[in-house]
Amino acid sequence: MTTDTSARYVTEGEAFDRDMSYIPDRVTAEPGRSRDPFGGEELDVPTWPVEPGRYRLVAAKACPWANRSIIVRNLLGLEHVISLGLAAPVHDARSWTFDLDEDGRDPVLGIHRLQEAYFNRFPDYPRGITVPALVDVETKQVVTNDFPWITHDLFFEWREHHRPDAPDLWPADRREEMEDVMQRIFTEVNNGVYRCGFAGSQQAYDDAYDRLWATMDWLEDRLAGRRYLMGDEITEADVRLFTTLVRFDAVYHGHFKCNRNRLTEMPALWGYARDLFQTPGFGETVDFGQIKAHYYVVHQDINPSRIVPKGPDPTVWATPHDRG
Repeated sequence: MTTDTSARYVTEGEAFDRDMSYIPDRVTAEPGRSRDPFGGEELDVPTWPVEPGRYRLVAAKACPWANRSIIVRNLLGLEHVISLGLAAPVHDARSWTFDLDEDGRDPVLGIHRLQEAYFNRFPDYPRGITVPALVDVETKQVVTNDFPWITHDLFFEWREHHRPDAPDLWPADRREEMEDVMQRIFTEVNNGVYRCGFAGSQQAYDDAYDRLWATMDWLEDRLAGRRYLMGDEITEADVRLFTTLVRFDAVYHGHFKCNRNRLTEMPALWGYARDLFQTPGFGETVDFGQIKAHYYVVHQDINPSRIVPKGPDPTVWATPHDRG
């Protein structure tokens, strides 16, 4: 397994600012048309056609952004039309690798590093090699790594291939409120834990910590009176929150110093998180060993010893949630 973790994640004296510039391409049901399904306006981005078997979703169980795409693929029943490649949890500064596979090669793409798929399309690709990434199997070229759009399009553009009982992850009558909820979750929780962990100054950390816990308390209140974020049914908002919650006690509480309290000490959020974990499509995508290996080994500037903690006990996720 690769153990060169020379990448730096903390810039002294600065707050963490996530680079949200991704490959903008989309896979769409209407060839050549990229439309915003909410406003209907045309989006000026390259498009690829929906074709079963053409694409491979490269993800990693360690990564929350990639975990989101695996869950949505499962919930919608797209396993038979989009294959899944899993990168190893520990990578070096260059790229995610396929160390989990025989000979360290993805069995479908035949590559050692996800970086190869990026360079096959963009020989001088200047940014980080990120998961999830959708890859064209025949050309072994990356199509997109724009993680918010990947799951969005799995729902809206691949509808013809959804299983009959697939959940409505974007209910039309709740979309405006849902967008607001997801935006707050992204800025204050999904990315908020990183702003705590990668803060380069005490002030940046204090600000991120306060914002994180203000939103965690808001979520606790919201979920005290409803089963899921938007009501009685699971939506993409729940998927997006879950991938942070399931990593909270194992990683973010200690490693990222988000330590006001543990998730297990927040009754509504803890019950909600277990409810989702025990829902088909969620828990089977979680590997706590890989999650801890990724954060505690790769983030060498935060954890220079690379020692991976044994706890917490993962069996608590199977305990009754009492939210039915």
